[in-house]
Amino acid sequence: MDTGIGRFKKSEKLCSKKIISSLIDEGDSFFLPLFKVIFLKNPAQLPFPAQVAFSVSKKGFKKAVTRNLLKRRMREAYRKNKYLLYNRLQLAGACIAFIIVYRQNSVASYPEIEKAMVETIERLASIATRSAN
Repeated sequence: MDTGIGRFKKSEKLCSKKIISSLIDEGDSFFLPLFKVIFLKNPAQLPFPAQVAFSVSKKGFKKAVTRNLLKRRMREAYRKNKYLLYNRLQLAGACIAFIIVYRQNSVASYPEIEKAMVETIERLASIATRSAN
């Protein structure tokens, strides 16, 4: 299993409608200036320690081009920094599924998104490993 900077594989993407609906119904959440994160600790057995989905509101950004740009930036920032989350999850033997929702009304630059993503990953890692122990 590749946990370093590598590809963002299909099995790391949260695609299961069952898990997504349970995330929305039962998941916990926290807010950061750029993102809202909805997460569920130890859902049904996942192929990776973490599965993630990215979302950008159609209400905030009418053009699909802009929404796709933001999701691309979010995915890239996650891909480059996911090892921070994976290392801690593997040590604790935990797994987590989460959705990252972009919540700002303007297009953020990639460095801003990456900084917020690192903060998000560190917070998720501490939440997931705290409850696993």
